[in-house]
Amino acid sequence: MKLWDKGFTIDKQIENFTVGNDREIDIHIAKYDVQASLAHAIMLASIGIISDDELKELKSGLQELATDIENGTFVIEPSFEDVHSKIEWELTNKLGEVGKKIHTARSRNDQVLVALQLYYKENLAIINSKTNTLFTTLLDLAETHKKSLLPGYTHLQVAMPSSFGLWFSAYAELLIDDVYMLNAVAKVVDQNPLGSAAGYGSSFPIDRELTTKELAFATLKYNVVAAQLSRGKSERSIAAALGGLCNTMARFAMDVCLYMSQNFGFITFPDELTTGSSIMPHKKNPDVFELIRGKCNKIQALHTEMLLITNNLPTGYHRDFQLLKENIINAFEDVKDILDIFNYAIQQVIVKDIDLNDEKYQYLFTVDSINNLVVDGMPFREAYQQIGGQVQAGTYQPDLGKQHTHVGSIHNLSLDKIREKYPKQ
Repeated sequence: MKLWDKGFTIDKQIENFTVGNDREIDIHIAKYDVQASLAHAIMLASIGIISDDELKELKSGLQELATDIENGTFVIEPSFEDVHSKIEWELTNKLGEVGKKIHTARSRNDQVLVALQLYYKENLAIINSKTNTLFTTLLDLAETHKKSLLPGYTHLQVAMPSSFGLWFSAYAELLIDDVYMLNAVAKVVDQNPLGSAAGYGSSFPIDRELTTKELAFATLKYNVVAAQLSRGKSERSIAAALGGLCNTMARFAMDVCLYMSQNFGFITFPDELTTGSSIMPHKKNPDVFELIRGKCNKIQALHTEMLLITNNLPTGYHRDFQLLKENIINAFEDVKDILDIFNYAIQQVIVKDIDLNDEKYQYLFTVDSINNLVVDGMPFREAYQQIGGQVQAGTYQPDLGKQHTHVGSIHNLSLDKIREKYPKQ
């Protein structure tokens, strides 16, 4: 069944190409199509297009479908083009003529749009919640390990003293920036496009404010052309926000892989969280974090894909938009899994004691030594040259007792301030 069926048979090769993977990916938006169809039916009854009895039948039929979807028994067979044609067929099969009325005053264009907006809205909230969980875990780890010193690096060269508390809370605070972006995108998608039909509205006296309220959208996308133009714009915004979050996690995962290696040896994990080699029995590989890094980098590329598919498309609907759906939905599902596994694994990190008297860390405290001289009255440039001369001559002796007291430093992590800074939900 096709919603655009006009009584002729389409070439099978053309059909297979144009349908693509819609049936598989549409399972993710099935429940939202049912929600939108219910709101649409309520609206149709309110303006007298269908009767109260017909609305009651449609409500019953849609509730049955919602239950099937929730139970995982809802299937989109190969004979259907997508989830929308499947749901309409089910309603018509169960309810007869009443089922055929559900598509009145809407197009598949706004039907897809509203289902996607509902999916985006709910899943952005889920990702926000999972990000909050990881944020809390990292701040808890920062508190636990705030006294454990860690060499800081620039250019991958030993630089200045840091700590595990500083490391964990750094990535926690970066997540706040990612949440700002997620919240901004949530506002973008929290606008109801239903009623824009094929992009130019309808001659039926539909009540778009009613469906907006029924679907709990914050507002309406008033201009029907703007509603259709939002297809692609929403996906580009989402891809940018998910990419930002994934950038944070990919960089953190890279640190984990680096710090686990024997050349650094700062952290490790229980054996059951790592994998081995098929020929090297000593290997303890951070595969989980390598896959997190790879998956996150893949998602960061999504914005470019969304941009190139939609760039400079003229006003109106174009079939190119179908290509946005699969990878943006897959990205949502992957990000949720990545956040879960990252949070699960990082809680089990084993922080090792690091001997900062080791020869390779002998210059870790040179800046502190310079600062000591400055506090005693020496101009900074002279202090820099004096300590630099000691380093060159091999006579430098570090002072390991210097305290860093300013806000956000090793000995003043300001974890409470970072917690307060997290956006309120």
